[in-house]
Amino acid sequence: MHIFRVFLYLCPRYNKLNMIRLLLLSFFLAITTVSGAQDMSFSATLRQIDEAINESPQIVEAYERQLDETHQQYRAASSLDDKYRLAFKLYEQYKSFMNDSAVYYLEEAQLWAEHQGKQALVGNCLALKAFQCSTVGYYNESLAFLRQINKQQLDSVGLRNYYQSQMHVYGELGYYTNIPSLKEEYFKLQRLYRDSLFSIIDHRDPIYLMYRVYQLQEQKRMEEARKLSDQWVKQLSPDSRDYAIACYYRSLSSDTDDDRKTWLAQSALSDVRHAVMDQASLLALADLLNADGDLDRSYRYIRFTWDCNNRFNTRMRSWQIAPILNVIEKNYQSAVDHNTKVLRMSITVVSILALLLLGVLLFLHRRNRQLDTARNELKASNSQLSTLNSQLSAQKEELSQLNSQLSTVNSQLSESNIVKEEYIGRFMSLCSQYIDKLDDYRKMVNKKMKNKELDELFQISKSTELKEKELEELLQNFDSVFLHLFPHFVDDFNALLQPDMQIHPKDDNRLVTEIRIFALIRLGIEDSSKIAEFLHYSVNTIYNYRARIKNGALDNRESFERRIKTLGI
Repeated sequence: MHIFRVFLYLCPRYNKLNMIRLLLLSFFLAITTVSGAQDMSFSATLRQIDEAINESPQIVEAYERQLDETHQQYRAASSLDDKYRLAFKLYEQYKSFMNDSAVYYLEEAQLWAEHQGKQALVGNCLALKAFQCSTVGYYNESLAFLRQINKQQLDSVGLRNYYQSQMHVYGELGYYTNIPSLKEEYFKLQRLYRDSLFSIIDHRDPIYLMYRVYQLQEQKRMEEARKLSDQWVKQLSPDSRDYAIACYYRSLSSDTDDDRKTWLAQSALSDVRHAVMDQASLLALADLLNADGDLDRSYRYIRFTWDCNNRFNTRMRSWQIAPILNVIEKNYQSAVDHNTKVLRMSITVVSILALLLLGVLLFLHRRNRQLDTARNELKASNSQLSTLNSQLSAQKEELSQLNSQLSTVNSQLSESNIVKEEYIGRFMSLCSQYIDKLDDYRKMVNKKMKNKELDELFQISKSTELKEKELEELLQNFDSVFLHLFPHFVDDFNALLQPDMQIHPKDDNRLVTEIRIFALIRLGIEDSSKIAEFLHYSVNTIYNYRARIKNGALDNRESFERRIKTLGI
């Protein structure tokens, strides 16, 4: 029975229709996503287990080096207290690695405790030996050790191990006996000792969590068992040896085979990485994989479990492995027979296809000879066509030049149409806005005249603020439309100037006067008087701006404005 295997790991311390369709679709997609993620996670864990099994010799070798180091310390120890402490440490190192050695060093620890007269430690060693023996099926020896214990001489640690050992041996006897009356009696004693154990340990203790989870599973309270085991798993680091135990118990309360396999895989991975030889999780996982049809991996896991069991030396695990191994071997042989039949059919099909291929090759050889004759005739025709093609190529080159010129003209016309459409739209919008503004201004003047506010009206008419505001708004609209049409104009404009003459507006969405002048030239307004009229500058000022910028051109200043007109094409 798997429940008490964990003690080997533990230290003795501590639209409506459319909406409905959409919701259903979302629900199924979510399920599919989660299921896919779980499958990917499980597959990744299996690959990690495969890698860990391949590395197992190195893992075991490293663990044996730790054992050798402790052995050397034990042989070198001189005081009785050190000998007891190191013998007990060797037991802890061997208890999930090699059962016989674990029992041997418990005997040694018991001996050194007796020499010191520490009866509490002697009783604790007896309780642990009883548990170790019941783990491998030595139930009479286990009960004999337990009868030697005086409960009154035990401390809290020894008493806890005593109750655990009693609970374990009677649980094992109840599980394996075929006599109903004895089975009930053994399970009754198991529950009695479990209640005693629960009465002396903290409910936050991992020991309590482990046995409480199993108790809930016995009572078929699986939802509570899952919640408690999830809480237990969260308390542990995946790198700890206790993590394998918690994952194993979590798998026992799983409501689906996929969930159980996921937790068993996590537990088995931790066992292999920690050189645990009592491989209950990997054995259960191999059984499930065999049922799924993954025979190769299942067989590999069973063989690894068998090798580990031989090292640990427990009859109970051998009895559990043997029937599973027989089933896997039968399934494997069935798969081999099936593959043999498939292989024979494949060979037959391939032979038929080979004969067909030979016939096709003979047919193709005949066709190739016919094609060679036709190819020679085509060569003569191609020679004549080549002469005609050379004559046509000259005409194509002329047509290509004409097409290139036509494409340039079409591009300019298309750009001109876009500019016209954009500015006509903005012009109509501004006209409408100015009509509204003039009407508002008329209403304001009319109101003030009615109210005889002539002085205030006079002051308004003297101020140029309105003009400046409207001019600024006009320039802002111009800048916005122009940069919308030619977003890279400023960078392209500066690329034509010497570095010290380049102009960079502070605001990315605005132009400065010098760039506006050449922006108007880019739009086809070249007359300085028209530019001055639009920007409200004198003609002389516009002329000076143009001359200064052209003097800073990288290349010929005479062709500067002509190149400006091509920017953005």
